Amino acid sequence: MDNTENPQGTVVPPVEGVAGGGTAYGWNDGGSSCSLKGSIDLTEVPAADLVHVWCMPSTANVGPQEMPRHLEPINLLAARNERESVQIALRPKVSWSSSGNAGVLQVQCSDLCSTTGDRLIVGQSLTLRRVVPILGVPDALVPIDLPTSQIGLLPGETTALWVSIDVPSAQPPGLYEGEIVITSKADTESLSQCLGKGEKHQLFMELRNCLDIVEPIDGKLLDEVVERAKCATTTLRRVLFSPLFSEFFSDNGPIDMMDEDAISNLSVRVKLSLTVWDFILPATPSLPAVFGISDTVIEDRFGVQHGSDDWYEALDQHFKWLLQYRISPYFCRWGESMRVLTYTSPWPADHPKSDEYFSDPRLAAYAVPYRQPVSSNNDGAKDYLQKEVEILRTKAHWKKAYFYLWDEPLNMDHYNSVRNMASEIHAYAPDARVLTTYYCGPSDAPLAPTPFESFVKVPKFLRPHTQIYCTSEWVLGNREDLVKDILTELQPENGEEWWTYVCMGPSDPHPNWHLGMRGTQHRAVMWRVWKEGGTGFLYWGANCYEKATAPSAEIRFRRGLPPGDGVLFYPGEVFSSSRQPVASLRLERILSGLQDIEYLNLYASRFNRDEGLALLEKTGIYLGPERYTFEHMPIDVMRGEIFNTCRP
Repeated sequence: MDNTENPQGTVVPPVEGVAGGGTAYGWNDGGSSCSLKGSIDLTEVPAADLVHVWCMPSTANVGPQEMPRHLEPINLLAARNERESVQIALRPKVSWSSSGNAGVLQVQCSDLCSTTGDRLIVGQSLTLRRVVPILGVPDALVPIDLPTSQIGLLPGETTALWVSIDVPSAQPPGLYEGEIVITSKADTESLSQCLGKGEKHQLFMELRNCLDIVEPIDGKLLDEVVERAKCATTTLRRVLFSPLFSEFFSDNGPIDMMDEDAISNLSVRVKLSLTVWDFILPATPSLPAVFGISDTVIEDRFGVQHGSDDWYEALDQHFKWLLQYRISPYFCRWGESMRVLTYTSPWPADHPKSDEYFSDPRLAAYAVPYRQPVSSNNDGAKDYLQKEVEILRTKAHWKKAYFYLWDEPLNMDHYNSVRNMASEIHAYAPDARVLTTYYCGPSDAPLAPTPFESFVKVPKFLRPHTQIYCTSEWVLGNREDLVKDILTELQPENGEEWWTYVCMGPSDPHPNWHLGMRGTQHRAVMWRVWKEGGTGFLYWGANCYEKATAPSAEIRFRRGLPPGDGVLFYPGEVFSSSRQPVASLRLERILSGLQDIEYLNLYASRFNRDEGLALLEKTGIYLGPERYTFEHMPIDVMRGEIFNTCRP
């Protein structure tokens, strides 16, 4: 698809973003949509005369001032068991609404069909989500109804839809084709006519949620009453001013629904084709990517008591939802001095749910807790660790197990605590893997003359108490040559591994997942892991926003952290009545990066790793932490090269 030309002939300015770029914020095209004079008969005016429609790749940050391009057919390539995404951008040319909105569009999707009759079904394999800004940056991906939904546009602003296609593992290879049909609608249609069943239920649940927030205030502290009132106000404001609600009301009465045949002839049709090739991404990710979920954030926001049935249900929902992103979740609870309790299953090892979790092929690694996640009043708690390990060691999935005990130890006391806990674990299981994250050696006992040399010497200091040495990418800066120094210190023949992580740093222009960075910058985190030869990746938190006591409360990023750091998805209740988490655009790009690793592994297995590195360089995708593509085209070139050279 063409992302450079502009059908209006205006000059598109340099693209600049909040941090790393990739959006068009701060630039005004000087031409907010004008209102049509007099009445307009939407049965006679083509939607193309009312709205610009064009396509953008998944790595584009489509801001409200994104300028239109030519509409071209969407052509995608995907393996089986892969998700591939693209965006459709919508920008009103004029306002045809009598309300404060520019107008309303109806979006309809068809199944994707092959010539042999196979299908990728709308609502199952094909999903649409609306890109919603967070702090003015496109990030939240809020689901919309399928196969038909209503979208409200704002004057002079671009709206983006995120289209995802999930290809089942058993899907026959071939070319699949379908379309997305966009039709202009009158905003004076009655609410009951325009809204689908799901949207009506959404409005009902939003308003009822206000009552649920403000009613139980008897005997509450003043601070909590104030917070509840603020939450209710936020919800009401969101409902009243959302296009879903306000765009259907005006001083005019309802008119008859337009003839659907007439609408279809005037619609914009976005052609969508997907080539499914005969390669299946492995169900178990090649690279374990372990991401933390704060259980205390869940407890506070959703009002569930630790260890209650609702608590188990909430954790179960988050675990299963995050698995779809090729991520191995673990739950975490922070203690003193960065000690952390981590566990993948809240149930004990002999519980059927634990075996279900750990045996799931989509889970590449799981965290075993050092102590009970749920406190027990019986004396058996003191023998908990030994019993857990004895049970798990009999299981085939034990090879996935690891212990994550302390986050970024800083001094001798911290390091000695890690050594002592690890010694206890290894007394019960000599083959247990202990993971330690660090960005420095102990500050009060330098291991070498310089800070980096001290950092490199940590394995000698922690051996044999740590098997997975997980280091910060921030420490490396742009010196990829330092990776060799780190790897030289490790003993892979003794089961030692090198994993990496990002947390706060590194900052722009290096790859990270901060809000406002380029799309390729988000995706490049995993390109960097593959190029440097890491065998795993850790991220400290996916839901670590500021504390709130209502599910629908406004999301606030934690003070002192870069926007978006530690937050990769949002509670669904913030945007609608749905309890399903809402993915960030950044989380989708993490998935794409993890899928890229599978492509590169396929290529390296067919040829060799050096050839895979050469492919990264030849296509210009990733050469180093400050030298990677800003454009999407090299990604398609790399994937196409692998498709052509590795096909059966």
